[in-house]
Amino acid sequence: MFTVLEQARENVKAVAAGSQGSLRIAVSDGAIDPRLSAFLAHCREEEPEIEIRLSEVPLAEQVRGLRSGDFTIGFAHAADVGEGIVAETIWQDPLVVAMPPRHPLLSHKKIPLHELACHPLVLCNPQVCEGYCRELARLLRPLEREPNVAEQVSSLDMMLTLVGAGYGVGFTTAARIAVSQRPDVVVRPLAVDSAVITTYLLRPDSDDLPEALERFIVRLREHSGD
Repeated sequence: MFTVLEQARENVKAVAAGSQGSLRIAVSDGAIDPRLSAFLAHCREEEPEIEIRLSEVPLAEQVRGLRSGDFTIGFAHAADVGEGIVAETIWQDPLVVAMPPRHPLLSHKKIPLHELACHPLVLCNPQVCEGYCRELARLLRPLEREPNVAEQVSSLDMMLTLVGAGYGVGFTTAARIAVSQRPDVVVRPLAVDSAVITTYLLRPDSDDLPEALERFIVRLREHSGD
């Protein structure tokens, strides 16, 4: 019986044999931002003959698809994805707190972590954004009491809508809020140096990757350093 790692290697060979002209990219945890859009547009200009297809899926389905060969590569906010898959840091973004205007937390230029324990939170649904929620749980772990989760949402737009309506405060990244600015939501950074969300590139753990995928990864590394 194949181990997980051996099975992943066999799947990579199958992908290389039959999908040289396409890249099937799975995105989980809402790990889509303008940098990814700009990068994919650049790839399509450089190699228009390579078909790039995106699918938005939960983290567990993404990992299964990478192991089975259904997906060529992935983007996620989780690095702990088990054997047979390599997670490589691509982007790191400061986490910010979103709140309605005139919220009492706006008296702080940077929000102390312990202050969040006193306010209801609007968080992502862990079934939709599993990796992202893991990172938030790690960040909130030092709180002396369990966070007061008022609502769980499946999209950034819904979170901002509920925050603007006064249901609670939420979290997002500086990069994502820059393209989702709203007059009913104000953001502040957290007073925690480790308050960052990392976007990882997930790929099969193999030295025998399709050439199109190797070029994609090299181009992505160059682009992420800009």
